This record gives sequence, C-alpha cells and structure tokens, in this order.
Amino acid sequence: MARPFWLGTGWKMNKTRSEAAAYCATLEAASDLAVLPLQLFVLPPFTALAEVAAALADTPIMVGAQNCHWAEAGAWTGEISAGQVADCGATLVELGHSERRAHFGETDALINAKVKAALSAGLTPLVCVGETAEERDLDAAAVTVARQARMALSGLVPADAARVLLAYEPVWAIGDGGEPATPAYANAIQGSIKNAVLDLAGQSPTVLYGGSVNPGNAEALALEPEIDGLFVGRAAWQPAGLLALARQVAAVVEGK
Repeated sequence: MARPFWLGTGWKMNKTRSEAAAYCATLEAASDLAVLPLQLFVLPPFTALAEVAAALADTPIMVGAQNCHWAEAGAWTGEISAGQVADCGATLVELGHSERRAHFGETDALINAKVKAALSAGLTPLVCVGETAEERDLDAAAVTVARQARMALSGLVPADAARVLLAYEPVWAIGDGGEPATPAYANAIQGSIKNAVLDLAGQSPTVLYGGSVNPGNAEALALEPEIDGLFVGRAAWQPAGLLALARQVAAVVEGK
C-alpha cells in the first residue's frame, strides 16, 4: 500500500479555545475529508489540544501538540509531558522546530530525548530539521539536516525510528517574510535526509516539506518524488485555507 501524503498545519501561539472550536466546526462540515487521499493534521496550542482532539475525533484529521518534555513527570514547572499530550487525545507531537532551537536553546541531544519520550507515550514524533541561510550559502545544507535527523533518531531500534516523521523546514523559508525553497531544491535536500537515516530506520522515512507553503507552490512541491507531505503555516491558519490546500494537493498526488 502506498504511503499517504501528509498535509497539516501548526497554529503556533495563536487561537483561543473559541477560535479553535470554530476552526474545527468548519473542518467537521467538510463532506469530502474522508475521500481525500491525504493524511491531514492540525497542531493547536496546548490550551485547546484536548478540545480540538475531541472535536475532530470522528474525522480523519490527526491532532497533535507543538512540543513536549523529555521526562514522564516531575518538577518541571510549566512543561507538558508526552503522556499528558497523549492523555488529551493527541496522536502527534512536533519536536525540534527552529523556533524552539533558536529561542529556547533546544539541542539535537535534547530533541533526541524528546523523541524517545514521545515514542514511549505512543505518540508519533514529527521532527523538524533545517539549515540556516548561512549554512545554505556555505553549501552545508545537506550536512546540517543529515546531522539533525541522525541525532533525532540516535539510539532507536529501527522499528521505532521508522515511526518518526521528519519535516524539512529551512530556517530561511519559514516565518513572516520567509522565502520558500524551490521544489527542486527541497526535493534534493529531502532526498539527502532520507539517505542519511536509511540505515537507522531500515526503510525510507516520511519527510514533509515546510516553509512558506502557499496555494502558488503547493502543487509543484507535492509533485516532487522525495516530498511526502506539506507542513503549512500561515496559509492554513484559517480552516478555509487548509481545506483549499488539501483539495488542491489531493488533485495532484493520487498519481505519485
């Protein structure tokens, strides 16, 4: 069976509980979700996680958190464990986003510990990797993302490593004012990521692309052979945007 093509969005530090409920209501009303050849997902803030998971429980949309701690429990004021994420009804957890790395000091070793915690809690980790503009300009993109991906999977048995999703998000392509990678560039780097961890996972991993995905480039990105999904930002922060992209991408991925 062919792997599903993934498409989803993380809301970052946006949306109140009522705004999250309205977003979910629009998705629930979309009659074609079940027939789209996609695995859709949304990553709300933790304040809305349980309610979003409950609202979307009867839809094919997976729900996840944007982070978790590496410890099962303990004196970690303000932190959320992987078990608490799972207890909210989530099945995914995003780890290693460049904002976490840059602003909260998260290292590759720390992300590895979080990956292991997520797997132990039955969650699917979605690990973000990506090079800075400086690393890109020094032709070090492939080396950087290979290191990040290998360290994220370090110490895992192949069966667990194969459960991890990777998201290639070049740092220079995300955020307000980001410049999207060209489909050819993203495809090449994602191919290098897959080759870098093939021995660890025992199979080619699923690698999504994220970085200024929008209606103008989504189809071209989705058609590239090494791109297994799209991790969307602002273009999907409204439900109409997510649905429009899903329908647009669905029309081109069935033949991949």
